[in-house]
Amino acid sequence: MRLLLVRHGQTPTNVEYLLDTAVPGPGLTALGAQQAAALPRALADEDIEALYVSTLLRTRLTAAPLAEARGLEILVRDGIREISAGDLEMVSGNSERGELYMRTVFAWAAGDVGLRMPGGESGSEFLARYDAVIAEAAASGAGTVAMVSHGAAIRAWAATRADNVDIPFAAANRLANTGTVVLEGSPADGWKALSWAGATVAPAGEGGPAGQPVPGAGG
Repeated sequence: MRLLLVRHGQTPTNVEYLLDTAVPGPGLTALGAQQAAALPRALADEDIEALYVSTLLRTRLTAAPLAEARGLEILVRDGIREISAGDLEMVSGNSERGELYMRTVFAWAAGDVGLRMPGGESGSEFLARYDAVIAEAAASGAGTVAMVSHGAAIRAWAATRADNVDIPFAAANRLANTGTVVLEGSPADGWKALSWAGATVAPAGEGGPAGQPVPGAGG
């Protein structure tokens, strides 16, 4: 299966750099709406057969133009919502407390999945819910699936599940709004990232360390 993990369009709390993970969450800014409107053209070369979104409003608003352009039903699944910030909800991501959020996320990717976000979920709980939606999509038989999800969730899942994405790469490469990670594989055989926001990701052992972008490839 070809899997497109798309970050939602810009929200007001993105502009303020706040950890805003509660359902239903805010809608899109004017720029976020423009980003959503541009998504059908950005993904024009992808033969998308199924379109999933999370339970947060911003993902459905982002997916709406793509669904309309392709005649696709929007499938809402709680499992691909953002990683719950728990006690860190609405804290600035640039603050010391806010930085604990991503440190926890990447500790999960390093294997410490029992670690719990302060007042929130553990890594094993996050991965179980996200994996369940991926497994559902794979079982559907769709060749290419798009999921409009969230920045931290996409980076954490890719760093944990893709063979050629390591933690330093995922930590260093934040996804801009509507940035897309393209992967190929299956729950049984594993996953390989083909591109990360337009840049090619080198297979492990080719062109440098796993997860290192190929020089000159992509944008």
